[in-house]
Amino acid sequence: MTANRHTDADHEARQALRRYRNAATGLLGLMGGVTLLGYVAPAAGWVRDGFWLETLRAGARAGVVGGIADWFAVVALFRRPMGLPIPHTAILPAQKERLGRALGRFVAGQVLTEREVERVLQQVDLPGFIANLLDDPATQDAIVAALARATPQMLDRMSDGRASGAVSRILPRLLGGNDLAPVIAKALRSLVDDDRHQEVLSYLLGQIKDGLQSKEGVLRAMIEERVREQGGRLLGWAIGGSIATKVLLSAGRELDRIDPENSSLREGFTTWVRAQIDRIETDPERGREFTQAVMSVLSHESVVGWWGDIWQRFRRMVEADVEDPQGRVSCIVRDGLGHLAQQARHDEVLRGRIMNSVNGMVLRVLPFMRERVAEFIAKVISGWNAVEMADRLELRVGKDLQFIRFSGTLVGFGVGALLFVILRLLFGINAQ
Repeated sequence: MTANRHTDADHEARQALRRYRNAATGLLGLMGGVTLLGYVAPAAGWVRDGFWLETLRAGARAGVVGGIADWFAVVALFRRPMGLPIPHTAILPAQKERLGRALGRFVAGQVLTEREVERVLQQVDLPGFIANLLDDPATQDAIVAALARATPQMLDRMSDGRASGAVSRILPRLLGGNDLAPVIAKALRSLVDDDRHQEVLSYLLGQIKDGLQSKEGVLRAMIEERVREQGGRLLGWAIGGSIATKVLLSAGRELDRIDPENSSLREGFTTWVRAQIDRIETDPERGREFTQAVMSVLSHESVVGWWGDIWQRFRRMVEADVEDPQGRVSCIVRDGLGHLAQQARHDEVLRGRIMNSVNGMVLRVLPFMRERVAEFIAKVISGWNAVEMADRLELRVGKDLQFIRFSGTLVGFGVGALLFVILRLLFGINAQ
């Protein structure tokens, strides 16, 4: 499609160049015809020779000279006039390397200056452009698709056990290096301040109650057996069941007494937990013991295996989600891009940061860009075929150069006629 556009544009430019070239040549031919007719007409007796006819001939001759001179100058830029090996013709093809270097230096030194670049950047709404780009569904689709393509590769690189191993090694360091006690103590204190420790206690009490109810038969048999061992078979037969019932009922009532949120035992539990946290923070020996215990748990093979299982579950979840265009990852990415686009439009602080960042980045790389652009232009032009280069340049500027031929022919006609009139009036000189 792009090649077709370039071909069409070149075809139109070539037709326009041909029209203007033919017009300029026609004007030159007209001057030549007038000159010839100015001599033939009086010789044939069609008109009488006189001042005005001489003026017309002088102007036409000068027009022919000016037209030919400008035709030669224009043609000599691109090729040898009429194919003749005239020195200093076909200037652009012969000097393409020097032209490329000069053009590269001009662009680098006069166009890509800090002042010009800053002026152009100030006229461009870069934050708005970025916002429109981020809001464009095609851009969002491309980003989501790129993320979907890259995710399996990233997961593959981490699926050989390095992910779970890295997590198990890095987690202790993230939590506080070799001394986890201060970090864990601070986290525990935050939980206690929010009464989260009571939720843990409630969970444990619930598990104990469920355990007593589900294992009531086993516990009753165990208590009766214990009574028989201590008091004899007769005593165990007589009161063993009663003692087991009382023990289980007492345990249940005690758990019920602990369960209310305002119970004294819960308050005592809170006091005990705070005391343990204070001890971890203030007692170095206790802190080291606590750190060693946590580290041993995190580095245990079962915990490492647990990390691996979590990783595999996480991977399967991510792989399934990224393949869904309406999945969580896609929605999060699109929402994030939309939010960022709104900020780029309306948040003046962010807009200022974007402009400053872009300006700073462009100005930092500008010296490098200038050198590379100059080298690039020089290499491109030097690599062109001489004939092809001349043809390309003529297509772009040849039409305008034909106006030089028009001007040269007309100015030559006017100057020649005026000069003849002045000389004739002043000195009576026949400038034939």
